[in-house]
Amino acid sequence: MYAIVEIAGHQYKVEKDQQIYVNRLEAKEGDKVDFDNVLLIEDKGNVTIGAPAIKGAKVSAKVLEHLKGDKVVVFKKKRRKGYRKKNGHRQYLTSLEISGITAKAPAKKKAAPKKEVEPKTEEAAPEAAAE
Repeated sequence: MYAIVEIAGHQYKVEKDQQIYVNRLEAKEGDKVDFDNVLLIEDKGNVTIGAPAIKGAKVSAKVLEHLKGDKVVVFKKKRRKGYRKKNGHRQYLTSLEISGITAKAPAKKKAAPKKEVEPKTEEAAPEAAAE
């Protein structure tokens, strides 16, 4: 069973007991968080797609730690001018462990009994009287 869920503006494909890294969340380490913006759920070949999200479905996760990602080096240079700038950036991340995916089946609408329509009988229109 897997789900596609939107967390902090990004979409992730998650499964139970999977560890993912997302942009920094406000929750503290050890907290449990629930995400209810589930876009798709697949369970044993049965796929449920939301429009845009599935009502009643949620993904629960546990915050493992807050950390910083690898450094991305930003290097600017203009040739023949002696202009060189080297900067770096480290993204703040949160490590999550997916603890469960729950999908409440949407309530099925009961089909109203169809009314029998009487077949229309075509009656011959009275012919206009000739003058």
